[in-house]
Formats: sequence, C-alpha cells, structure tokens
Amino acid sequence: MKLEQLAAAIDAHIDDARIEPASSAQLEITGVAGIEQAGAGELTFVANQKYAPLAQTTKASAVIVAEDFPAIPSAMLRSKNPYLSFAKAMQLFHPAYKYPAEVHPTAVVHATARIGANAHIGPYVVIDENVWIEADAVLLAHVVIYRGVTIGRNFFAHAHSVVREGCRIGNNVTIGNGVIIGGDGFGFAKDANGRWNKIPQPEPVVIGDDVEIQSNACIDRASVGATQIGRGTKIDNLVQIGHGSTVGEDSLLASQVGIAGSTEIGNRVILTGQVGVVGHCKVGDGAIVTPQSGVSGDIEAGAIVSGAPAVDHKAWLKYSAILPRLPEIWRAVRGLSKKEKD
Repeated sequence: MKLEQLAAAIDAHIDDARIEPASSAQLEITGVAGIEQAGAGELTFVANQKYAPLAQTTKASAVIVAEDFPAIPSAMLRSKNPYLSFAKAMQLFHPAYKYPAEVHPTAVVHATARIGANAHIGPYVVIDENVWIEADAVLLAHVVIYRGVTIGRNFFAHAHSVVREGCRIGNNVTIGNGVIIGGDGFGFAKDANGRWNKIPQPEPVVIGDDVEIQSNACIDRASVGATQIGRGTKIDNLVQIGHGSTVGEDSLLASQVGIAGSTEIGNRVILTGQVGVVGHCKVGDGAIVTPQSGVSGDIEAGAIVSGAPAVDHKAWLKYSAILPRLPEIWRAVRGLSKKEKD
C-alpha cells in the first residue's frame, strides 16, 4: 500500500521534513512493526514519549507521530491520535479472518432457536431452546448458549465460552475463550446450624453493544436485579464481576480485577490490574484505580486512587516514599523518647 493511501485510511497526513514529499507519498508500506523491530517497508508509531529517542534511529520507512513531534529521518505520518492511527493500520494489514456461513454437522441447535443470516456455527456448539441470535454471528467450537438467551448482530464467541439462561447481549459483542456470562452469583445464607444455603440467582446478565470480554472472565447473574455491562466497555482476562453489579459505558477492567456484588462502576472508569472492589461501593465516572489497589468505599468521579485501602494517588505516592525510611524514622523517634525519659 502506498503511504499516501495509508495516510488517508488512518486519519493521518504526510509531513516530510527531510525527504521530498513526492517520494514519501509513493513509499510502499508492506506491514507494521514495533519501533525497535521495524525495517524497510514497514510502518511504526510513537505514542509514548519514552520511545521518542528511538524514532531517530528506527529503520522503519514511516513513523506515525503526534502533530507536534520533532522532525526525524523517516517519513512521518502526523496524527492527532498516533495510537489510534496505528490501530487502524494494524486492522488494514491484519484483517480479521472471515468464517464461512455454515452449521457444522456436530452442532446441536434446538428446533425453537432462531439464528440470523450468515451465521457460522462451529463443531459441537450447543444452542438451547428459545434462543434468538441475530445475523452474522460466529460461534466457534464447543460454545454453549443456554435457553432463552437473546443476542444481537455480529456476535463472536470463541471456543468453550458459555452464555447462561436468559442473558441478553447487544450488537457487536465479542467474548473470549472460556468466558462465562451469567454463572450463578456467590450468594448463600447461613442457617442456625452454621450451614450455608444457596440463594437462587434467577436474574440475567445484560450486556450492551460494542463490548469485548476476554479469556476466562466471569460475569455473574444475580438473585435480585440484573448484572449490567454498559456499551463499549472492555474487560480483560480473568476478571470477576459479582452478582447485581453495574459497569457503565466505555470503562476498562484490566486483568484479574475482582468486583464484589452490588457494586456500581461508572462510565469511562479504569480499573487496572488486580484491583479489588468490595461490594456495595460506587466508583464515579472517569475514576482511575491503580494496580493492586483495594477499594473499600465510594470513589468520587475523576479521582485517581492507589493502595489498600485505596486513597488519593498523590497521598499514596508520599506514603510509598516514606515507607522505606520507616526503620530509620522509628529509631529516631525511639531515641527522642529515650532522651525525654532521661
């Protein structure tokens, strides 16, 4: 693909500071790569200033950079959002595999199930009664859809994923390998003998449009009130979302996040790796919780918090800086105390 064609496709424009514009426009781009690995004919990008010095030495034929990035030896594609432009370039050079419209002979589809046009139903897929799946679905091997599930257009279910009874899924949703949507919530009541009695979990999981849920994540159904995932939210591997919780739109939940039941996560929230949130908390819109933090109370909109229990991130940085000096500080305090006694 010529560089000028590529620029138009990814919302960028060519800026030649050291190369003739005509020659850059006609450069042939054959692929994409990281800035340290890229070679002749390849495109790379700089979105993090940490890698800016590498732009001077990269062997890539062209580099996607910000509008104000300084001139470099390679051809430059300037973009308002270099990371997004690179993502679009990746999609051009690595388009998703197209699965043929077919139903594998080993699939088991209930007579009452309704499947839209152009569906790919893979080996050993099971679709139970009264399921409705709209057009262009792809269900790969061993996917199981329980009874009464409704699913929108362009659904993509990777192998061994499961959607439990009555759950509702919007359009353009992707679920990864081993994902369980609508497993029973963790609800038990203790009797007089100290034994745990299961609380039925009849309420479904409801997932909005444009959601992606990656491998081995689990979203539980509830006893009262649906568990809800908002439009555009992305959920990483090994995430657990407890029964009756709600996650707003365009939020990001990174790997091993755990959210206890009846928690409210707002819009555009970012929970980074291994964050834990106790039940019945509210995390406001746009909040960010840094890795391995424990949230035990409500978080205001726009806040950045860290630690366990999570506190304001700037305060946590001060605590962290002091922590290695605690033995020294303690010795000094003990010395002062001893002098006062003397």
